[in-house]
Amino acid sequence: MEYADVVIVGAGHGGAQCAISLRQYGFEGSILLVGREPEQPYERPPLSKSYLAREKEFERLLIRPPTFWEERRITLRLGTEIMDIDPKSKILTTDRGHAIRYGKLVWSAGGDPARLSCSGHDLTGVHVVRTRADCDALMAAIDTGAQNVVIVGGGYIGLEAAAVLSKLGLQVTLFEAAPRVLARVAGEELSVFFQNEHRKYGVQLHTGEVVESLEAKDGHVTAVRLRGGKRFPADAVIVGIGIVPAVHALASAGAAVDKGVIVDSYCRTSLDGIYAIGDCAVHAELYSNGRTARIESVQNANDMAQCVAKSLCGDPQPYRSTPWFWSNQYDLRLQTVGLNTGFDTTILRGSIEDRSFSIMYLRDGIVIAMDCVNAVKDYVQGRKLVESGARPDLLKLADRATPLSAVT
Repeated sequence: MEYADVVIVGAGHGGAQCAISLRQYGFEGSILLVGREPEQPYERPPLSKSYLAREKEFERLLIRPPTFWEERRITLRLGTEIMDIDPKSKILTTDRGHAIRYGKLVWSAGGDPARLSCSGHDLTGVHVVRTRADCDALMAAIDTGAQNVVIVGGGYIGLEAAAVLSKLGLQVTLFEAAPRVLARVAGEELSVFFQNEHRKYGVQLHTGEVVESLEAKDGHVTAVRLRGGKRFPADAVIVGIGIVPAVHALASAGAAVDKGVIVDSYCRTSLDGIYAIGDCAVHAELYSNGRTARIESVQNANDMAQCVAKSLCGDPQPYRSTPWFWSNQYDLRLQTVGLNTGFDTTILRGSIEDRSFSIMYLRDGIVIAMDCVNAVKDYVQGRKLVESGARPDLLKLADRATPLSAVT
C-alpha cells in the first residue's frame, strides 16, 4: 500500500502551495500531491482572462516548472480522484480502487461548477470555466463557428468571459437572475458601473432573468428560453453560477460540513489529522463581522496552505489573513480588499465617469472593505485602513486629493 507522511488532495493553488510551503519550512517527510486533472499544478484565474483570450499559453500558467516537484521530493499523482476516506485507519481510496495511507491529510479539492437544473442542462455546447479542459472545449467551439454565446451568471467568471468574448467579436448575451450583477460581493454602485461598461462594449446584459430551459437540435444547444417565454439563439452557453464544494468524501467520513467543510482557526476539520483549505473550507472570518465564510480566492487558498504547513512543521499559527481579490475586464482592473459583509455606509473616492475610483465600505464608522477600479494607489494604501479597523474622518476619506496613507 502506498504511504505518505502528508497527502494533499487537490493540486490547485492551495494544494500546490501547501506542498511548496512544507519544504520551505523544513518538512523532511514524504509528500504526495493528488490531483484530479492530468495537468501539473497551474494558475486558474487566467483561464477566464488571458488564457481564454489566447494571450497566454498554458505553459506560462504552471505554478512551478515540471522539474520543481521532483527536485523537492514532492510526488505528484495526477488524473486521480479520492473517492473514500477512512479516518480511523487513515486510508484513502482512489477512483481506480487503489489505497493510499497517510500520516496527515490536507483536503484542498476545491469544488465543481454548479450546473443548471433546467431541461437541456447537459446538452453539447453547454460549457463551464473551471479547468483547462473546460476552456479548451470552449475555445474549440469558437474556432468551429460559434458566434452567439449566452452566459448564465453575472459573477466574476461570467463577466470576465463576457469581456474576453465580446472583444473577440462574438455576440454575447448575459443573464443574471438577481436584480444586478455581482450582487453577492459588491455594492450597488460597482454593480451598476460594470453593467454599464459591458453594455457599452456590446454585451446584451439582462438582470432579473431566470433561464427556464435550453433548446437543442441533434443534441446541441441552439437557444435559451427564459421564464416568461423569451427565446435567445445560442451556439454556445457558458454557465457561471458558482461552485459546489468538493467535500462529499469528507462528509461521508463524518466531518462537520455546512456549505463546505468546517475548519477551525488552524484549518483543522472535525476529523483527527485532517485539514482543509481553499474554496471548500468554511471558517470564522475576521472580516465578516463574526460570521463564517467560504472564500473563493487564490489569496485565501495560498494563505490557508501556509497556515497548515506551519502547523505540520511544529509552528502552529492561527489563520489571520486579509482577504483580497482582483478581476480584469476590458481595460479595467478591479482590486478588492476585505469583506463588505454588513456594511452600512459607502464612500466614493474619485470619479465613476472617469473610470478610476474607489468605493469604501464602512460598518459603524469602521472601514471594512474597498473596491478599487483603476486605482492602484488607493488599493495599496487603503488596505492598511481595513487591516487596522480604522475609523477615519469621512470627509478626508472621500477626498481623492488626500492620500489614504494620510487619512486618520
